[in-house]
Amino acid sequence: MSSEVADLIARIEEQQERLQFITFTHDDAWRLGSLIVGLGQERSLGITIDITKGDQQVFHAAMPGTTADNDDWIARKIRTVRRYAASSFLVGRRHVLAGTNFNEVTGLPLSLYAAHGGSFPIVIRDAGLVGTVTVSGLPQADDHALVVEALETFLGL
Repeated sequence: MSSEVADLIARIEEQQERLQFITFTHDDAWRLGSLIVGLGQERSLGITIDITKGDQQVFHAAMPGTTADNDDWIARKIRTVRRYAASSFLVGRRHVLAGTNFNEVTGLPLSLYAAHGGSFPIVIRDAGLVGTVTVSGLPQADDHALVVEALETFLGL
């Protein structure tokens, strides 16, 4: 199992290196968010989608089947990405590999931070973290995979 988790960590690290932007505007947020909404509609997914730029929420959509709990999960995943400048899934998988509990080891409350898949850093190459794109509503690996798929499509990779 640890080699599987280590392999997954390496894949997520590669995704973060590859899925970076040259620029990221409000219009980009709208197009990326709309792309994810379209994927969710095509697949009848009960997901909530959120995109931030800096401290501003620039896109948010909740599909049928979601609740306010999805908004709460999104907020906790975003805080994790911002704090660690890494995908929420990557942060969580690193703790799984180490055999530790993220919230216990860091002292960060689960009510505010969640190291579960679904929030991905929006990084401007050579400038750093400028925002997040987050999905909530599926199992965490699927939340992460949907975000990665949308970023690959959006960036033409």
